[in-house]
Amino acid sequence: MITVVGIGEDGLEGLSPAARALVDGAEVLVGGERHLAKAPDTQAKRLDWSAGFDATMDTIESRFSSRIVVLASGDPSHFGVGTTLIRRFGADKVSVIPHPSSISLTCARMGWSVPDVQVVTIHGRPIESLNLHLQNAARLVVLARDGKSPREVAALLTDKGFGGSTVTVWEHLGGENEQKIQGLAQDWGEKCCADLCSIALELVAGPDARPLSRLAGLPDDAFEHDGQLTKREVRAVTLSSLAPKPGETLWDLGAGAGSISIEWMRADRSCQAIAVERDADRAARVARNAAALGVPRLLVEQKDSLESLSALDGTPDAIFIGGGVGAPGLLDTAWDRLKPGGRLVANAVTVEGEAALSQLRTKVGGELLRLTVERAEQTKGATFMTAMRTVTQFVGVKP
Repeated sequence: MITVVGIGEDGLEGLSPAARALVDGAEVLVGGERHLAKAPDTQAKRLDWSAGFDATMDTIESRFSSRIVVLASGDPSHFGVGTTLIRRFGADKVSVIPHPSSISLTCARMGWSVPDVQVVTIHGRPIESLNLHLQNAARLVVLARDGKSPREVAALLTDKGFGGSTVTVWEHLGGENEQKIQGLAQDWGEKCCADLCSIALELVAGPDARPLSRLAGLPDDAFEHDGQLTKREVRAVTLSSLAPKPGETLWDLGAGAGSISIEWMRADRSCQAIAVERDADRAARVARNAAALGVPRLLVEQKDSLESLSALDGTPDAIFIGGGVGAPGLLDTAWDRLKPGGRLVANAVTVEGEAALSQLRTKVGGELLRLTVERAEQTKGATFMTAMRTVTQFVGVKP
């Protein structure tokens, strides 16, 4: 059995008697250098993470018959090593004793309700993840990577038009060296903080800010594109047909600007997607759009759509095909790769593409619909409703 003990800046003094007894009685003590320095001087074998997580976990597994205690920051199940250990060894072999997390402590110091804040970690994750949460009056707690993180966050906010936001940095929360540093993002400059810090943000959208909805159908100009873009109105219907749910995975074949897979991932933080695009310039553009719109975790594969269906691992919950639906074998192969209950949505603008979708419907069932959108355009002083290309959409759910 592995016991994961959360520990704060107050060290052993902050532990309950039961947790302290487990630490004192450990035969193997695991943790980062900072955590191990707070532990008592006993005969326990000490392991840090310097060899890497996988190697250290292999060592832990080899000593499973020993009393193993892992020291971790705050609540080990909240963006912590507790979750990693449970994923590796199973919940029945890992016991977690939490300590107040830096999130709880930050909210306590700020006077905020924990359920009402958004928590974002940039510790080992791209800072662009913040872009998903940029809304006026939002409150965020950001888990920092190091002492440079606050100035990087302030620079991002200023660049995005949120320079008037209040940035509050809490160093060494819960310890004798606890300190508060506060200022506006636009005035932060090059200030550095202690590596052990959390960042509280009270967002204020300036006149140049562009807060974006999390609902499907972002404006077309929210994406960098070369014309290969599922337009806003059709995109909103397409996302509705794809029906993203928490934890699901989408394969976006022929991604273009990546708008479908990006909006899929914006629907819920646990949604995942793979954007497949054979053109190198467009694939790079998809990655830039994903970062700008707050989902830098989007995986981009530079491949042909049909080739990718042979190369990709797993079975997706949904597949979207936005172009080339008439390519021989593409629709049938995509249907075969779906998991049972998965959704296939495909759009076509050509007569040939529509015929391919009609044949698929005859073979597997599903629905066909035509989407016609007209937008107002100004010509010679008059306003005319101009029709965009009609889109035929197939929607099928695999039995």
